[in-house]
Amino acid sequence: MSGRDLFCQPRRVGRGAALTLVFASVLATGAATGSFDAPGRGTTAVANPSLSAPADREQDVADAAAEAMAEGKSPVEAAERAVSRSGDRWGAVYSEGEYEQFEEALDGEYTGVGLWTRLERDGRVEVTRVQDGSPAARAGIRAGDRLLSVDGEKVDGRPVTEVVSLLRGDAIDEGTGSTGTPESAAAGTKVELELERAGRTWSATLRRARLSTEDVTVSRTAGGARVITVDAFTKGSGDLVRAAVEQGADAAGFVLDLRGNSGGLVSEAVTAASAFLDGGLVATYDVKGRQRALHAEPGGDTTRPLVALVDGGTMSAAELLTGALQDRGRAVVVGSRTFGKGSVQMPSRLPDGSVAELTVGHYRTPSGRGVDGRGITPDLEADEDALRRAETVLSGLGQ
Repeated sequence: MSGRDLFCQPRRVGRGAALTLVFASVLATGAATGSFDAPGRGTTAVANPSLSAPADREQDVADAAAEAMAEGKSPVEAAERAVSRSGDRWGAVYSEGEYEQFEEALDGEYTGVGLWTRLERDGRVEVTRVQDGSPAARAGIRAGDRLLSVDGEKVDGRPVTEVVSLLRGDAIDEGTGSTGTPESAAAGTKVELELERAGRTWSATLRRARLSTEDVTVSRTAGGARVITVDAFTKGSGDLVRAAVEQGADAAGFVLDLRGNSGGLVSEAVTAASAFLDGGLVATYDVKGRQRALHAEPGGDTTRPLVALVDGGTMSAAELLTGALQDRGRAVVVGSRTFGKGSVQMPSRLPDGSVAELTVGHYRTPSGRGVDGRGITPDLEADEDALRRAETVLSGLGQ
């Protein structure tokens, strides 16, 4: 499990969906792009026969929240219980402030210190990446350092979601491990970190800052291929992928690295697909029984070899993109089986201003494959040295 301080994932039912940012589309984006009539944050699933109809679930959750408000109880907790009873695996409930943070993250900006972390099997929390120019980078923190505590709170064994909340400055309810206040600490506030490197322990005092995400990065292999790494499909990431392809006129081929990409905005995934396709179908989906289709824009690069790298952390929008490139014969998929998250969620406001996101439909790849619970099987399995294997595949495709 991994994450960074961009994502403050609150406690929720259906925890598998909330490991990090998942296939989400916010109200304004869905309407503006035409990707959905309303925002969705997922795609296909194997239908759950015990799942109630979307309209019934939405009403049940709203009624539970309203009843709790009338009784002076927590509407969010009541809504969560209703979602849990409904059998909606990917359903989630957010307080008003938490949902604003979620939308903010999708906009590609956040308040934090610029750390990516991972929970190791032995319970250690390791820094996996430090954003250039961030407070963490200026403090000399490096990938591989062990994070011991945040503001005196020990982090060993804690889910990354809780570590993220501590880094952002969200209040943590010690009894439940949940966020208690709706807003993160402001930019400029201090946070004290205790770290360890090569057996040496030290403390660093950082000031949180307003940072832009770096969800698309570009590098080059020794063989001249251009590696485009997409960590999440936040706003503008699709255009960055297209620009990376257009600017790689001298590249021998492309590696689209989607490992650990837990999803994002569906419209951005479709834009990214347009970088490698000349129009055509990207995915089909249904929302409350109505069938829709997503299509790539014409004019993408369809000639140079392409390898898509995936793993068990590749989810939702990233799986939609992978499935499209694989089904259309555009890319060779290398890595390990993807996560398998393919249901569509849409948000609805509850009486207290909180937001329930409930499953309303499913998506399928161009050939009609469902993804939820199955994932996408790569054309070539590769756990270690996957990038090297991708380079080998590219060299063969280029001949």
